[in-house]
Amino acid sequence: MTMNTDVLIIGAGPTGLSLACQMLRYGIDFAIVEKKEAITPYSKAIGVHARTLEIFDQIGLADEAVRQGTLAQSARLLIDGEVRGELKFGDVGRGMSPFPFVLMLEQSKTERLLHDYMQNYQKDVLWKTELQSFSQSASGIVAQVKSGDDASQTITARYIVGCDGPGSMVRHRLGLTFEGSTFERIFYVADAQVDWQFTHDTLHVCFSPDSFVVFFPLKGEKRYRIVGVFPEEFNKDEGGILYDEIEERIKTETRLDLDIHDVEWFSTYKVHVRHVNRFNADRGFVAGDSAHVHTPAGAQGMNTGIQDAYNLAWKLALVIRGSAGQQLLESYNEERLENAKRLLQTTDRFFGFAAGSDWLMNFLRMHVLPPIAEHIFSLEAVRRYVFPTISQIGINYRHSSLSNHAGDENFEVKAGDRMTYFLVDGKNIFDRLKEAKFHFLAFSAQPADLNSLREEIEGQYAPLMDFNAIPMSHEVKEIFGTEKDFSILLRPDNHVGTISSDISSNRTGEYLAKFIGHTFA
Repeated sequence: MTMNTDVLIIGAGPTGLSLACQMLRYGIDFAIVEKKEAITPYSKAIGVHARTLEIFDQIGLADEAVRQGTLAQSARLLIDGEVRGELKFGDVGRGMSPFPFVLMLEQSKTERLLHDYMQNYQKDVLWKTELQSFSQSASGIVAQVKSGDDASQTITARYIVGCDGPGSMVRHRLGLTFEGSTFERIFYVADAQVDWQFTHDTLHVCFSPDSFVVFFPLKGEKRYRIVGVFPEEFNKDEGGILYDEIEERIKTETRLDLDIHDVEWFSTYKVHVRHVNRFNADRGFVAGDSAHVHTPAGAQGMNTGIQDAYNLAWKLALVIRGSAGQQLLESYNEERLENAKRLLQTTDRFFGFAAGSDWLMNFLRMHVLPPIAEHIFSLEAVRRYVFPTISQIGINYRHSSLSNHAGDENFEVKAGDRMTYFLVDGKNIFDRLKEAKFHFLAFSAQPADLNSLREEIEGQYAPLMDFNAIPMSHEVKEIFGTEKDFSILLRPDNHVGTISSDISSNRTGEYLAKFIGHTFA
């Protein structure tokens, strides 16, 4: 048997399922194979950040994700069993995203939402199917897969994307390196019910010398995700650790009067910090854990994989449709490799602060941060730095070859930035930007006078682009740093391609031809 498709996705975790959903959104044919028999039954990654929810919102999944999850309102900082400080962050991202919070949602539920979306379009994963090998040619790839009953099948596709985890076969066969390091200390994670004195709407962070234990509230009465790390002198093999040893460690570190029961799942692991040398080779790509792994600090892993898929999807779609040149696909490596390198540096610093044995970090963690944390976190400048960093709305592609900086010198928002969140007539700007295409935004004091420009844009570039006329409100002037009319061409992933005081269609055609390789055929 031979199956023919446009994109072959290997791996049906959050990254692979997200890419599949984006392929549906763009109308691109695909096949997705997974050696497991179903979506994960385990909670695994639990933090879903604002940028991921903005992506989910475009396909109608954000509200259900929020409904199924838990919003963390604050974090208590504890030392020796006593509360020493508290951070309030229920709406830490107010004014920066329509999802200004931290959502706790188990990975099993995230995967279920994405899988259900696929099934609503009569598509499904080829479960219990494993990639055996593949080869590339100038015209595409030919892959051999084997199902659970040992039946072999050939799948031909134009492109292959490895979303198959840290041990990725796709990455290996593409010849990509995966260099980095490993933290020798062992992490543990457990999902259980906890009886204690504290409320369920709050994270609890228990610091101790060179270690920590964090309790994350999950949906359901008294349910928590517990994460911690064994001390440096603990030298037992990770696979031989019993749950009783984990619980003993939790009670020793926290010094709290608590009862942990109804344990649903637990795991121990060492943290690897690695990234590929490239995100692509010819017609093969990697995304998610296949491309980068890092510490769990900041709950960045799953969200980053979903953004990898989001970045790659629109580029694959345009090339497959013939609306862009093959060179557009090179920008995937360019943009996401830079992000992966920056992410590893950030999570390393977070981890070093939370569990480092350095005397200065230990002193700051134990004695300086707790009493001043609430005050620091209440500062607007701190809030506007921390939320974009953690939530990933602050990721930009200013250094990308797709960012046309000619004309953006006089604007606060630059080419490569994610489109800034604001309200238009009381409604979320992102509600206008849900279609899977480029968006031409004309900001004018007289938006009603732009009908001829609308007709020109929609006539010349449909169905590649839509048009939005937006009034020059006080908020718009403040955000973008200009009093004059201007225009923005947004990429399909809602990052700014070009911004200029020229609101004609001239720069649009130039941008598509030069930066995207659009042929106007």
